[in-house]
Amino acid sequence: MKKILSLLVSMTMIPFIGMTAQTKTPALTLEDLVPGGETAYNYRPENLYGLQWRGDMCIKPGIDELVQVNPVNGKEETLLTLEEFNKEAQAKGGKGISSFYGVEFPFEDANVMRVATPGYIYYYNFEKKGIEAKIEIDKEAQNLTFSPETYGNMSFTKGSNLYIVGPNGTKSYEADKDGIVYGQAVHRNEFGIMGGMFWSPDGNRLAFYKMDESMVTEYPLVDIDHRIAQEAPIRYPMAGMTSHKVYVGIYDLTTGKDVYLQTGDPTDRYFTNIAWSPDASKIYVMELNRDQNHAQLVRYDAATGAREAVLIEETSDKYVEPMHPIMFVKGDDSHFIYQCQRNGYNHLYLYDTDGKLVRQLTDGDWLVQDVLGFDEKGKNLFYRSTEVSPVETHLYKLNLKSGKRTRLTTDEGWHNVALSRSGKYFIDNYSSHDTPRVIEIAKTDGKGGITTLLTAADPFAGMAMPQIELGTIKAADGVTDMYYRLVKPLDFDPNKKYPVIIYVYGGPHAQLVQDIWQYAAGGWDIYMAMHGYVMFTVDNRGSENRGFDFESVTFRHLGVEECKDQMEGVKFLKSLPYVDASRIGVHGWSFGGHMTTALMLRYPDVFKAGVAGGPVIDWKYYEVMYGERYMDTPQSNPEGYKETNLNDLAGNLKGRLMIVHDYNDKTCVPQHALSFIKSCVEKRTYPDLFIYPGHDHNVLGRDRVHLYENITRYFMDHL
Repeated sequence: MKKILSLLVSMTMIPFIGMTAQTKTPALTLEDLVPGGETAYNYRPENLYGLQWRGDMCIKPGIDELVQVNPVNGKEETLLTLEEFNKEAQAKGGKGISSFYGVEFPFEDANVMRVATPGYIYYYNFEKKGIEAKIEIDKEAQNLTFSPETYGNMSFTKGSNLYIVGPNGTKSYEADKDGIVYGQAVHRNEFGIMGGMFWSPDGNRLAFYKMDESMVTEYPLVDIDHRIAQEAPIRYPMAGMTSHKVYVGIYDLTTGKDVYLQTGDPTDRYFTNIAWSPDASKIYVMELNRDQNHAQLVRYDAATGAREAVLIEETSDKYVEPMHPIMFVKGDDSHFIYQCQRNGYNHLYLYDTDGKLVRQLTDGDWLVQDVLGFDEKGKNLFYRSTEVSPVETHLYKLNLKSGKRTRLTTDEGWHNVALSRSGKYFIDNYSSHDTPRVIEIAKTDGKGGITTLLTAADPFAGMAMPQIELGTIKAADGVTDMYYRLVKPLDFDPNKKYPVIIYVYGGPHAQLVQDIWQYAAGGWDIYMAMHGYVMFTVDNRGSENRGFDFESVTFRHLGVEECKDQMEGVKFLKSLPYVDASRIGVHGWSFGGHMTTALMLRYPDVFKAGVAGGPVIDWKYYEVMYGERYMDTPQSNPEGYKETNLNDLAGNLKGRLMIVHDYNDKTCVPQHALSFIKSCVEKRTYPDLFIYPGHDHNVLGRDRVHLYENITRYFMDHL
């Protein structure tokens, strides 16, 4: 139900009540509600982990048995027990496994299961009912990557070195000097890069990254877990400084020879979205200049490394951000799917291998989030998009010839989908604000019944829960809608005045407000609402899933427009009669830490308390790829860097602010927090500082409970 209100800003509110038959007030703790807590598992919606496809049969892994589900009739059968597998593994001189979670069915014939354990790789053949291959590997192997077609072909890294295992033995690429890294993700995992090894479809060639960061200045982190603390430096290219160089190599397992792509001088260039042609003869790379405003899709000969052609070019007066490799149409080696946001939203385009645009496949003021694959004959493509709503995601089928789009997921909410090998079926794991989780198997032709694998119960059933609302307010431009989530205190009384905490991120590639369980409210939001706080989050301009104009309005002055939008949220909060405008707090991590600090310094009379985790304080201390994409370099944008340098605003601090930083943060280095404390000392303002030794760019595991106890105490003391 929607209710239109006329306030200082226009908005839409959709209330969600956690329970209709509320029977008792819960005594939940942070151990119950924060990931890492001893009892947190009990209060998350039930899930089925490791669901996947074995051809067109659904595999449901468990601890004691591996179950197969027939998607036609939902019939289940046990394929293998843990006892049976472990008995055979040990008979072959290996070690057993503790569960079937993590098994894979990587091959087309679907008869073989791969099981990776420390020290061994097993291949279990269901037709032969036994382990037909056991491969011993280095126990220190990392980033294991397997050939798509051959049992024994695999690659892995150990330290900075790359090892490729094939029929002729092991090929090693070992760093000959400090700063050389093989086979790992490069460009600090930007541009959608998640790894550094890329097998060809036939499994006979491996493309890999070689990164030379020997010219990059070392940043002096310290390891305190020694009698005398030791240096633990990282290579960290800051905005405007010398960056690393990247090369793309190809190793041929059949000939034992390698080549490197003839890209030319790699200085100040980025290479990403690596893709193979179906016949493994060509390799495609997206290449960007350092300014990240000019991208090219380039084709190379995989045998010689020769640069053959530039097929597509994208330019922008702000930035180009390729995130997805091309995908060849199934059964058609001459056409591929290309993704870009040239018209303002990420959409799909059909190209031939000469770089000629055949047609645009999707269009509209919504974006394609990912492409899942094709049906058996390559006539239909499946993708997820935000066409229904920016806070929902749904599965669609697209006929490549007619252009007809068919929505396949009908229930509102956020749908995570896995497509079967032939494209006839899909596993749909979804939730919405009032649906904890449902997992189903459905047909992509829309015909026939649906097999329900799980309907998760409300983990808070029988408990009185805070009321959660979704709505929209206008951004600072007075035009753009922004989605917010508002959590009201438990036992809410509209005649009382409550303190409010704004939880914020606000940066690129993040969306905090979604139509998933409890509108994506975190456990800490629920906890604080149970202790009498209004919790509020709004996705300002600059955040994800709203298109290029929405996201790029922050270009060259990160944190400025975002703060203006957050203040529209403050205006909305102040219009609510139950909000105590004298007690407004703010908390966020990383970009949200920057936003927290910036809000308290730019609007010092508004915020009484804040906790900034891992904040960026000065963008010139941040890394090259991300920093320069959104800010340009300090040399070319000195005004923007000065405007967003929070050290210069340290004298404005009035409220109570705690900076929390990880001592071993490799993403947002401790220099940010320390420089800010130094600036505050100089300007006679008084933030608090808390350090987490041994943690990187967040506090995970058991210590996360301590983090949120720490944050909670701070707000309870000062708000």
